[in-house]
Amino acid sequence: VFGKDITLILILNNLSFDHKTVKVDMSASTILYTRRAVAEIMKATTSVDLGSKQGKHIRVKIPYSYYGKYLTTDKRIQVTALCEVMHMHGVKLLVEKTIILEDTNIIIKIPHRVVVNKAVTLEISYANPLPEPVNRCVLLVTLMNQQVKIHLAQLAPRERSKIYFEFTPRRTGPLQLQVDFSCDKFSHVKGFVTIAVAPA
Repeated sequence: VFGKDITLILILNNLSFDHKTVKVDMSASTILYTRRAVAEIMKATTSVDLGSKQGKHIRVKIPYSYYGKYLTTDKRIQVTALCEVMHMHGVKLLVEKTIILEDTNIIIKIPHRVVVNKAVTLEISYANPLPEPVNRCVLLVTLMNQQVKIHLAQLAPRERSKIYFEFTPRRTGPLQLQVDFSCDKFSHVKGFVTIAVAPA
């Protein structure tokens, strides 16, 4: 989840009866959805001894402090591990994993029944998932082809807050409500719901 430390486990298995030493070069970069690298955020090298038919786990931790300021709105990190079996020339294995960090920031609560031409109040809750405060918080609410921009107070680390939004639906059928939350540390965290508007 965006804002938290990332923990990965690389599993190495020696399928042969011979003892093997494997050198592992690991790196992680923030990337765009096109897979183009933006910034390298971690680099590490380790060596693992594997006995006959033995398997070992390598734990990789990427703290938020490493990736936070380099993440793009795509919220993607690519981790690669180049595994080289020592004393066996040319035996290499490349393992790649793309991580897409999830947002759990926006929750929209709508009443059980929404009726045309009758005012309705929605609860929109939003959060700061980071271990640091965020400023210049803005909520952009899009509904019935109109946008409302709401400026919000600063959020403390890991704080969740909520606002109440009132509107009156003018027609029956499905209505799409979209919420876009931005601040000085991240932008365009989206949430949306489809509201079924019943006849009066």
